[in-house]
Amino acid sequence: MLRKFSLLAFIVLLFVTACANEGDQETETDGSLEKVKMVLDWTPNTNHTGFYVAQEKGYFEKEGLDVEITLPGESGANQVVASGKAAFGISAQEQITEARIQDIPIVSIAAIIQHNTSGFASPADKDITSPADYAGKTYGGWGAPVEIAVLDSLMKQENASVEDVNIINVGNTDFFTSVKRDIDFSWIYYGWTGVEAELRGMELNMQYLTDYSDKLDYYTPVITTNETLIEEDPKKIEKFMRAVSKGYQFAIDYPEESADILIEAVPDLDAELVKASQNWLSPKYQADAEKWGVQDVKVWQDYASWMYKNDLLDKELDAESAFTNQFLPEIK
Repeated sequence: MLRKFSLLAFIVLLFVTACANEGDQETETDGSLEKVKMVLDWTPNTNHTGFYVAQEKGYFEKEGLDVEITLPGESGANQVVASGKAAFGISAQEQITEARIQDIPIVSIAAIIQHNTSGFASPADKDITSPADYAGKTYGGWGAPVEIAVLDSLMKQENASVEDVNIINVGNTDFFTSVKRDIDFSWIYYGWTGVEAELRGMELNMQYLTDYSDKLDYYTPVITTNETLIEEDPKKIEKFMRAVSKGYQFAIDYPEESADILIEAVPDLDAELVKASQNWLSPKYQADAEKWGVQDVKVWQDYASWMYKNDLLDKELDAESAFTNQFLPEIK
């Protein structure tokens, strides 16, 4: 009789546990964590704060995930994610667009920053206040065809020619070293390099891309995964994105504490720069979107159209296949 009662109690316990799991998708019951690898696009910075917050606050663990945040190797984040060697990565709309055209099965699943915060920067004493002033000056870039196309697009609006710009490849040399040594202006993201210039007391002149064309207001950076994972394990993506969304929402609401979390996780970073950058960037994660991470098909279509017209793509992009909002959690 006792054995029958014990077996019945055990069955009831299993039933109650199963029901509890159905009602709470965020809780793992067996205590095990699934290992997940994600790869950054660059060295850790405030673009990535939400991931480190999700890790430190236990948001990943609550979803049953053990997330390893890694740096990109020589092959780059896109190839690692596309091959399945990492489940998730960081990229940009431009790179995803190029990859999709080449039939690389990578998909954007969230926009980390809602609007493009990049532009052409120069020290104020260079007296570059508009794209027309690029003529006769030296631009330091990294050798990508898109750089010439963007310069040309902006300069044409002011009846100037990109052919009058001296373009050199500075590789990984930082902006501050380059402008002191051999260039006049460069393409930067203000949220990091621009903020650092403020801290250094260097006055910059900025021409933001979004001031010259709506089609250049593309998503950069974005979170990526591959088509195989979307098809075979969408639940894993849902769990990951629930945790990441919480991480970025926390960074939006509490920039100071979020900066401290990033500094603690990556102690080699300049703490003063991280804090200043986080204060500048936190309001821009979501900006005017209905929620953090959401992407608009028009943004994808507009930028791909611009790239195609500027001979940066061999064919037009199927924009709807390049991204998805399906893994973003619902607004509560």
